[in-house]
Amino acid sequence: MERFTHLDETGAARMVDVSGKDVTARSATATGRVLVSPAVVNALRGDGVPKGDALGVARVAGIMAAKRTSDLVPLCHPLSISGVTVDLEVHDNGVAIRATVRTTDRTGVEMEALTAVCVTALTVIDMVKSIDKDAEITDVRLEEKTGGKSGTYQREDPR
Repeated sequence: MERFTHLDETGAARMVDVSGKDVTARSATATGRVLVSPAVVNALRGDGVPKGDALGVARVAGIMAAKRTSDLVPLCHPLSISGVTVDLEVHDNGVAIRATVRTTDRTGVEMEALTAVCVTALTVIDMVKSIDKDAEITDVRLEEKTGGKSGTYQREDPR
């Protein structure tokens, strides 16, 4: 049976020792969506929402979240983030989010990309909640990762 790397021999949580791993260029891309009402879609495509630039604020929140992932997820390593991009696209039923994080380090940035998507989505909801209290985060998932010993992962059913 395969062992979980974040558990020691007794089953206690531990931070994985990555000191023996090679420093390599690594990246990860995650996606997610925020389902919103037609009124929110119209506001985002038109005059905006009452709180201001919802998509711009959400983009910055996602970037900040990627940089702070190790403060939020207990066993994540603090990493030297080389770059973060967060793209938001308004669709007829919501906002699509795509975050890519890059580093040159000893461990991957999958959690950073997923965190960026989640916090971006939470911020979209915060910015539009006065219009739509039923906004819903959905479909958050890792799409791709590169680098490291395990190489490249590509989701087989990309969005």
